[in-house]
Amino acid sequence: MLDMTGFVIAWVLWNWLAPADSRFDPFPFIFLTLMLSLQASYAAPLILLAQNRQENRDRVALEEDRRRAEQTKADTEYLARELAALRLAVGEVATRDYLRRELEELRETLTELQQPQTPPRQDAASKSDGSERRSKRPG
Repeated sequence: MLDMTGFVIAWVLWNWLAPADSRFDPFPFIFLTLMLSLQASYAAPLILLAQNRQENRDRVALEEDRRRAEQTKADTEYLARELAALRLAVGEVATRDYLRRELEELRETLTELQQPQTPPRQDAASKSDGSERRSKRPG
């Protein structure tokens, strides 16, 4: 575009300011108009062809975008289902806190079982009436 503008400006200046015997296109610039019309006649179809190609590229890009969006949506739905399944599965799995609490209770129970058991004390009232308790030993 800039090259064409420079060419036209040079053409007009040469044919306007140059000496009369070296001018090749007098003032109405008929030859320049003919050249610009010729250039427009071969440029217009090329421009239209480029526009059609661009429309085709845009259509292909749009179809690709739609396909990619559908794939992304399907992937997102799949991941959402998998996440929901994992949440349900995690609800059934013992957590660390649950296991820690159960082990603590088991340790307390074992500690209680390992402590020597002392025989129950008899209070003063039962000793005073003279009754004795005897343990039966298998023999």
